[in-house]
Amino acid sequence: MQVPSRVWLREVGPRDGLQNEPPVPTAGKIELLDALSKTGLRRIEAVSFVHPRAIPQMGDAAEVWAAITRSPDVTYSALVPNLVGARRAVDAGVREIEVVVSASDSHNRANLNRTTRESLEELGPIIALAHDNGVRCQVIVATSWGCPYEGDVPVERTLGVAQVALEAGADALAYGDTTGMATPTRVEDLVGPTQQRFAGTPLLLHFHNTRGTGLANLLTALRMGVTEFDASVGGLGGCPYAPGASGNIATEEVVHMLQDMGVETGVNLDLLLDVAARAEQLVGHQVPSQVLRAGPRDRTVPYPENAQEPTG
Repeated sequence: MQVPSRVWLREVGPRDGLQNEPPVPTAGKIELLDALSKTGLRRIEAVSFVHPRAIPQMGDAAEVWAAITRSPDVTYSALVPNLVGARRAVDAGVREIEVVVSASDSHNRANLNRTTRESLEELGPIIALAHDNGVRCQVIVATSWGCPYEGDVPVERTLGVAQVALEAGADALAYGDTTGMATPTRVEDLVGPTQQRFAGTPLLLHFHNTRGTGLANLLTALRMGVTEFDASVGGLGGCPYAPGASGNIATEEVVHMLQDMGVETGVNLDLLLDVAARAEQLVGHQVPSQVLRAGPRDRTVPYPENAQEPTG
């Protein structure tokens, strides 16, 4: 199997993971971020500058951002939904932002209270604000493979949104599988044309495991040469405005699979599992991660001393 020798993971648990949970205390968010910073991860999406009425779980974004202990080896970023959020992020000292736009109008209306076209029209001012302040800006196209309200999203629709984002000056592109509607062949159908049409553009993929295809989708993209992925500690995550959007692919499951395949991630799996266990305590319920439950494949248990010897 031909795959890249190295991938870069962006941890989104502190934002995408916690936004779908009952509010976690600010101190708990800071603790989680500081622990993730020590695992070898090089990118962490820390907060989202959204209106507190829309997503109250992120209402303390500025406080969290100001209080975390930053590692010089980690790039910390923030998600913003609009120009107001971008200004808040820039004013807080964020150096990398992600702007989200949905490929489907229905989800964009539910998530951002505006049409996709209206969000796209605001990209230019957002990106200009970012670049004027030395801030990198990635555009995330949500519902890239499907919408919970409209069903399948045509590939050309997603590509069209991506093209407008790049023409507006986006530094990088990401596709979000918001409700886990992607499958390996659908990943090929979108990533292939993207690589042809936007050759050289940094591309990151964000998969949810809603229907159990998250790792299969990642492996498909990996074989196509994609090397940047989002993942969430413990498999936490979901979208409050996307019915049925369960958790992201679990960071520790991605690291476990890739490292066993000989693909370098730079992440210490043992430390990451400790953080996943702590994340489970913070949210107060069992998280979806199977590697957290079972442990790595090379973990063994003592052979029982009273085991019966085979006879015959």
